[in-house]
Amino acid sequence: MVELSGYLVKGPMDDLEACYFVNQTGGNYFQSTSALTSSLPLFALQLSAVLFTTRLLLLILRPLRQPSIVALIIAGVLLGPSVLGTTPFFSDHVLPFKAVKVLETFANLALVYYMFLFGLEMDLKPIMNSESVAIWIAVSGILIPLGFGFGLFYLLQLLDMNTKEIKSFKGSIFWAITLTATNFPDVTQVLTDLKLLRTDMGRLAMSSAVSSDFFSWILLVLAMALLNSHPYYVLPSILAFVLLCVFVIRPVISKIANHAVKGDDFTDHHIWFILGWIVFFGFITDVFGLHSMVGSFMLGVIMPRRDAIRMKLMERLDDFVSGILMPLFFLTSGIRTDAGFMLKETPWYAVLTIIFLSFGAKILSTLLVFLFHNKPMEDGFALGVIMNTKGVMSIIIINAGRNIKVLNNQTFTLMVFSALAMTCMVEPLIAARYKPRNKLLRYKNRTIESVLENGVEFKILACVLSNRDAPCMISLLEASNAGPDIPICVIAVHLVELTGRNTAMLIVHDQSMKGKSNPIRAKSESDQIIFAFKSYEKRNRDVSVQTITAISPYENMHEDICSLALDTRVSLIIIPFQTVSTADGQAEDAKSTFPTMNQYVLESAPCSVGLLVDRGLGSIMQTGPARNSSSSKGHRIAMIFIGGPDDREALAYAWRMAGHPDHVSLTVLRFLPGRVAAQSAPEHVSSSPDGSVSSMTIQEREKRLDDEYTYEFMFKTLDDESITYTEKVVNNGDETLAEIRRNEADFDLYIVGRGEKTRSVLTSGLSDWNSCKELGTMGDALASSNFASHASVLVIQQYVPKNYIATPFGFSANYGSKTWQPLINNAATPDVITTDMEIL
Repeated sequence: MVELSGYLVKGPMDDLEACYFVNQTGGNYFQSTSALTSSLPLFALQLSAVLFTTRLLLLILRPLRQPSIVALIIAGVLLGPSVLGTTPFFSDHVLPFKAVKVLETFANLALVYYMFLFGLEMDLKPIMNSESVAIWIAVSGILIPLGFGFGLFYLLQLLDMNTKEIKSFKGSIFWAITLTATNFPDVTQVLTDLKLLRTDMGRLAMSSAVSSDFFSWILLVLAMALLNSHPYYVLPSILAFVLLCVFVIRPVISKIANHAVKGDDFTDHHIWFILGWIVFFGFITDVFGLHSMVGSFMLGVIMPRRDAIRMKLMERLDDFVSGILMPLFFLTSGIRTDAGFMLKETPWYAVLTIIFLSFGAKILSTLLVFLFHNKPMEDGFALGVIMNTKGVMSIIIINAGRNIKVLNNQTFTLMVFSALAMTCMVEPLIAARYKPRNKLLRYKNRTIESVLENGVEFKILACVLSNRDAPCMISLLEASNAGPDIPICVIAVHLVELTGRNTAMLIVHDQSMKGKSNPIRAKSESDQIIFAFKSYEKRNRDVSVQTITAISPYENMHEDICSLALDTRVSLIIIPFQTVSTADGQAEDAKSTFPTMNQYVLESAPCSVGLLVDRGLGSIMQTGPARNSSSSKGHRIAMIFIGGPDDREALAYAWRMAGHPDHVSLTVLRFLPGRVAAQSAPEHVSSSPDGSVSSMTIQEREKRLDDEYTYEFMFKTLDDESITYTEKVVNNGDETLAEIRRNEADFDLYIVGRGEKTRSVLTSGLSDWNSCKELGTMGDALASSNFASHASVLVIQQYVPKNYIATPFGFSANYGSKTWQPLINNAATPDVITTDMEIL
């Protein structure tokens, strides 16, 4: 009997019978052998290494404008035989050959669940509704790169002096399909980083990328089926499986899901059942001769498009799959990537030639489409560069070719580095060379004043962040006095934060809910918001509502809001200003959850903007009663008028509300400077466009405009008993706030101007305590916890065109050698405004 390193060996050495035992000899509390000889500790070490390397690279590459896919690929390459894998310690103790099978098992599992999420997020509607240019770009981006892929595969062999015979034709197929792929999620991330997501080119890029992704996936499935040893068996089997999924399994799953969601019994048991079916579907396609990821992708595609189901599945899978399992897939790809072997077998000029020509394939295909459609070639070049964004799909295609042994170490490594180099060049090249063309739109009614003056439809972009914002927003819209003479068009936007692998998008919801009396009870937040706004539309025949869900990162959400406002030509954007409630129900200092978004909207909006601080407005203002119901509660609104363009805009909105037939009472409190305030007011002298000094000060001009507008308001509402106009003489901000506090219990809503660019002695002293710059001095004072009122606050900023010059007659905009000067009573409503300084 012989003892060999933890094994008890019986019998002669040529006929061993071994039994493992644990060494527990005196006082030794640790194993005598290395823990890394066991699979689980070794796997934990490998997982820790790849996660640490990936996170470190993400921090390093983020300032260099690189998407996350670049960090994942580089992490796999660094840990593979190209860099660290060449060291004896790493090859023997961290990534030994015996551990590769365990890694590949988890990598394939990651791929199965990732492709399920990919199919779950894939929406075929953008493909069906894409404009012709996007379809042509996708088709051209498939055909031309296919030809390039075949040609480059054989060009490599011509440039490679070590190659004596032509390699298999099958390898060129996977090269070609790799060049056709454009990863849609990574394209969205690139566009978001470059601030191009909501531009015309950004929308075109997303439509083209999703179509290209779909076609590349079909090509991959066909290639894997045709290159199988039994293609005549595989193709019919896959076709039958797809038909079964679409026409049999999908209706059954939809029926079960609808019943579960409607009855509010969609539980974790349903989630676990689906997670099990993901693996089962992968097993089916694996039996048919295709990769198991095909089956999981099909299950994701046929899953019901209900937010309640999709969001729960994403919550369970997304972080774990994308954050933990997928780095293992890139690690296995890095183990297969050997840069030293490739450079030894391939001349350096051949590598550069392959990468350069691969990058040019998508650019050439896009430029040809733009040339045919007479579109700017600069945009075509930029779009072609963006379409070179490779991602998980490209690495999957390359690994599929490696799995069936049609790509060797040389060709596999070269394609991995080509995909990496192409993706690395996208963001820096676009950021350095491309300046987006801003959309030029002509529309006059960018302010509430212009809407009242011209008697046109009042268009409002109402933003909602959560369910609690919807009642307040609808109550405010209800009080906005929609009527036959001036109807209201509401574009209700549910702003959703982009998280995980969700794709930034704008979802315009179907109008089929309109007119339905008993729709299915919605369980998701978006469905509840949509139903609330549709119910508001149904109660008011002079109101039209369009509901949209905008999914994007918070740092780019202002782009969605401003782009939608420009596209729909609205006159007012209303954003809920988030507050924190105390235990007694009062609001603490109004600190917005998204101050950056609010500030950007105020700076970039193409129309007037309103920030709504809700303190129970939805419960105070009833939305249910009929228009002429005598039992409906009166709405008490106060408008605080200090002076300036923002206050005139706020008065215009309050004036419109005062015409509401459901007993809306309006009190306008105009504050005038007393003797002390008048003496301390600074004198500002304005300059005319020719540089001469005007005899009229800015203060005098603004006071003249304020007097004209308030006198017009008084004259036209003289006989209206529901409107009260009061003037108060004060000398500073404390006196102004004291006058407001005397009547604070009488009002449900305060409407004030932001007054950011208007300094008044009537608010002096209040700005020292201003904690929310977005609300302005008076708005912040009314919304703070120090102000005991429970009334909601609406802060309005009037739209003023960029590059306007103050003149004695209002504002003047310079567009090159031309000047447009509006009338004094409509100074802030230009006929046209462009950011390119051109006249349409």
